[in-house]
Amino acid sequence: MELTPDPSIVRADGPWTHRDVSANGIRLHVAECGEGPMVLFLHGFPEYWWTWRHQLPALADAGFRAVAVDLRGYGDSDKPPRGYDAWTLAGDVGGLIKALGARKAHLVGHAWGGMLAWTVAALHPRLVSSVTSVGGAHPLALKSAVKRSAWRVSRGQARAAGHLFRFQAPMAPEKWLVRDGAANVETLVSSWAGARWRASPDFTETVPSFRQAMLIPGVAHSALEYYRWAFRAQFRGDGRRFTEAVGGRVRAPLLQLHGAEDTCILPETAQASVHWAGPHEAPRIWPGIGHFPHLEDPERVTESVVDFVR
Repeated sequence: MELTPDPSIVRADGPWTHRDVSANGIRLHVAECGEGPMVLFLHGFPEYWWTWRHQLPALADAGFRAVAVDLRGYGDSDKPPRGYDAWTLAGDVGGLIKALGARKAHLVGHAWGGMLAWTVAALHPRLVSSVTSVGGAHPLALKSAVKRSAWRVSRGQARAAGHLFRFQAPMAPEKWLVRDGAANVETLVSSWAGARWRASPDFTETVPSFRQAMLIPGVAHSALEYYRWAFRAQFRGDGRRFTEAVGGRVRAPLLQLHGAEDTCILPETAQASVHWAGPHEAPRIWPGIGHFPHLEDPERVTESVVDFVR
């Protein structure tokens, strides 16, 4: 009988400390290092906190308290049956900031984590010093881009986000994700990544860890619930209320880092996000980089974040 991984497998050794933190009614696992103003890293799909392993020690060395969290349903954090709506997820992040003893934090988020950072800045502005979106977009920019391109067969954000629609079916997507040792996690990451990183040793090191983390009981279902709420909320009252709540410009300074070869969140979708931005500079769109800038060019991302949050 094939054994499923224990959640503790994600607690990799390194220059960080692992902690369990109670926030918003659940237990969240974090890895942290350094002292100073808090920089809180939020991962995307199909990742977990370890995706920020390059940035954590570098931010600590630069004089910051660097914290990366396993979001609700991922890694070694709790995996409750509910709470994968944007309201609750934003409450998780806000509660975590306070539970860690900080008044506010710089938020750095990749993909889903980037959209969550935008959301926290809109719903809990007093807790957010700045937002850095890495390979992500404002949730309403993504919604608008998907709707606008839904009629296109061969291109556009709707096609790029085709997995969002496929993930709406019950049960089958979970089985698809974990089949053959979560081989389809590698398929997704490879299809979204830039060619240079796909051919690198770091890709070979990274993807097996993502596959193992997806096999932890409950993770596949929880990860898909993010997508299911995002889609189904468009037809419900809570979705309309969410659109109204995040529809204004955020007050926190914004930095956008994006790959020109991103085939998941298209560069033009990221660029359209500035409509909801307060203080910001033009999005940085980097040639040769795909959906994972923090992994594909970690030093450049680190330098950009450090310069921005100082």
